[in-house]
Amino acid sequence: MSEPEDTSQAVQDTLPGVSVAPGPRRPAAAPSQEVAAHLPVARLALDLAPPHLDRAFDYLVPAAMSDDARPGVRVKVRFAGRDVDGYVLARTERSDHDGRLLPLRRVVSPEPVLSPAVARLARSVADHYAGTLSDVLRLAVPPRHARAEQALAAAVAAAPENDATENDATGGTAPVGGVGAGEAPIAAPQATGSGAASGGSAWSPYRAGAAFLAHVAGGGAPRAVWTALPGLAPPAPPDPGSEPVERGRGAGRARRGADPLPVTHWAAAVAEAVRAARSGGRGALVVVPDARDVDQVCAALDAAGLPAWDAATGGEVVRLTADEGPAPRYRGFLAVLHGRARVVVGTRAAAFAPVADLGLVVCWNDGEDTLAEPRAPYPHAREVLALRSDQEKAAFLLGSHGRTVAAQALVARGWAHDLAAPRDVVRARAPRVRALTSVELAAEGPGAAARIPTAAWRAARSALEQGPVLVQVPRSGYVPVVACGRCRTPARCTVCHGPLALSGAGATPQCAWCGALAGGWSCAECHWTGLRSVRVGSQRTAEELGRAFAGVPVQVSGAAAAGGVLGAVSSRPALVVATPGAEPVAEGGYAAALLLDAAVSTAHVGLDVAQDALARWLAAAALVRPATAGGQVLLVGDAAPAPTNALVRWDPALLADRELDERAELSLPPAVRVAAVTGDRPAVAALLGRVELARPDAVLGPVEVPAPPPRGRASGAGSGTSTGTGDGAGPGLLDALPVRAVVRVPVRDGRRLARELAASLAVRSARREAGSVRVELDPKEIL
Repeated sequence: MSEPEDTSQAVQDTLPGVSVAPGPRRPAAAPSQEVAAHLPVARLALDLAPPHLDRAFDYLVPAAMSDDARPGVRVKVRFAGRDVDGYVLARTERSDHDGRLLPLRRVVSPEPVLSPAVARLARSVADHYAGTLSDVLRLAVPPRHARAEQALAAAVAAAPENDATENDATGGTAPVGGVGAGEAPIAAPQATGSGAASGGSAWSPYRAGAAFLAHVAGGGAPRAVWTALPGLAPPAPPDPGSEPVERGRGAGRARRGADPLPVTHWAAAVAEAVRAARSGGRGALVVVPDARDVDQVCAALDAAGLPAWDAATGGEVVRLTADEGPAPRYRGFLAVLHGRARVVVGTRAAAFAPVADLGLVVCWNDGEDTLAEPRAPYPHAREVLALRSDQEKAAFLLGSHGRTVAAQALVARGWAHDLAAPRDVVRARAPRVRALTSVELAAEGPGAAARIPTAAWRAARSALEQGPVLVQVPRSGYVPVVACGRCRTPARCTVCHGPLALSGAGATPQCAWCGALAGGWSCAECHWTGLRSVRVGSQRTAEELGRAFAGVPVQVSGAAAAGGVLGAVSSRPALVVATPGAEPVAEGGYAAALLLDAAVSTAHVGLDVAQDALARWLAAAALVRPATAGGQVLLVGDAAPAPTNALVRWDPALLADRELDERAELSLPPAVRVAAVTGDRPAVAALLGRVELARPDAVLGPVEVPAPPPRGRASGAGSGTSTGTGDGAGPGLLDALPVRAVVRVPVRDGRRLARELAASLAVRSARREAGSVRVELDPKEIL
């Protein structure tokens, strides 16, 4: 394309409602290099932040770069007087541009890292969330690591010779896990499964479970929302020749180094579904919230006969997580791109992995915040995988021990089928659950008022004779919230007004926000200097339990704990104190679980408070032995009745269904499509003024919202859905607070709303309107 003098003037004639000043365009100089004879025009996606530049650009391909400039490769071009990165989307014979085209500056790498399927997916995700393609591509394609790329390229070049030598020696074909072009499908096991007791399928307890696996193995694309049963998978027989499985940070402190990681039932069922897809010759993609879940799935896949991929020995499974580091992550990405590995297990960014001939996508525990991307355009892994399932005709499996309202909406609309076990099977597999509310403990006397009532102490002491006991605490730290000891006014920092906390016994109060010490603190109301605890964290809980249960080991699992997050613990009696999401797996299951401070989990204000609390409780309770083996779960505290009843009944689908009905009556998501527009009041008004669907009856607000912290992510022009001219600093004393407006439309108009918001953002960007605006579709919370 011709090199413009001003970026905003380059494409103003393509935007509705924007006039262009008369005058001829400045043509670029004619290219001096010889142009490629075949398909001389490259259509590129450039890494440009302004929304009005979210389109493809045409450049000439020099003859010297013709062989390397293939679709999917990284290139550098000249745009608006600077070098810009981009990807080749296609090669064509001619361009629609009526001016002269600039040539490519160089091909960064001949590796086609952007596959056509991923490019289509990225465009769909950008359109779905009113974002830009460049923002999505930053999430989809990992940064280049030249050394890893060169090493794998050498391995790929040497592979045909090595395979030919091996075939001549053995008289057969190369093993599965080598070069993907000549792979043979994995043989389907008996009962289509692995990891079930007595050689049976892990899916046999579920209604339509066997039909789902058969459909996946036969090349179909079924879609299911799956409520997983609690418990562990039967242990695999020991293999003296196998390597130990990595269990995650801190696991070695609790268990012997050579012990295999105990596999949960849900992970074994996922591995069986993946093996069904591989038996049909297709690939599989599994997205989970964190690295601990990645370890679980990889251990289950290894037990199912799908080993981890290695550049030297081959294999089937690649891990894609940020914890792997730049080089291993990029090496695994290239292995999947070349078809050397056909199964990917990873966190949210792995949803864009270039799996060849994708046959199954799995999303586990979609209610976790870690599956929602914090960067523009803020896509959720569940929605990305749903779009990918549609585009690539792959099976879709959305699983959890609980049930989010968004997942229930997929079932209610008929987009996916409900996949659950009968109630009698659930009762046989689940532990006994008791809710120790104030009503339940009315006859206990003074001990009922304690944080851990007498009934919970007795249950824990009895369970310790049978095995480990899990204690879930909602908050980490020692005493995360303190108040005045006399008037009970919350203690606040004198610098930033943040909450004060104690990091240990006898420690100086410290601000949880800015870290400032408050050694000379006194109450602003009564001038008292004493403090009392309002909330007790996991470290203080472990300290108290250690004194109460003398001689019983106490282990703490959490991100802030000294030993980090434990992967697993042994079957020996012990007290395991963990924060939500950090519960280690116990060999043989826990004998009991205490879910403390239940009222804290449901005391927040938000749409998803009930479902999130139930999901955290179920995740811990699922690690406990079934009731037939003596397992019990005690929910301690006066939590909200709805999630409490759902836990006691072990029926998360019922709670999700009721929540969905209530939200439909109130026109709240996911019964409607919602967009939250946050920013300066004039900018928000101007943006919504160009959105036809933003009628007065469809808009809530705008209302003032708390100012973002300094250097927050809500301002600046660097994202596709957040535009502005500020430097990212928070408002001054005399500045107006930002406002938020919420646009609600029927689900059928959701795509139209995204298109209109994207067009309005593009006009705003082209006009360089003042102020800052952030647009987020399908936000977790709208208040």
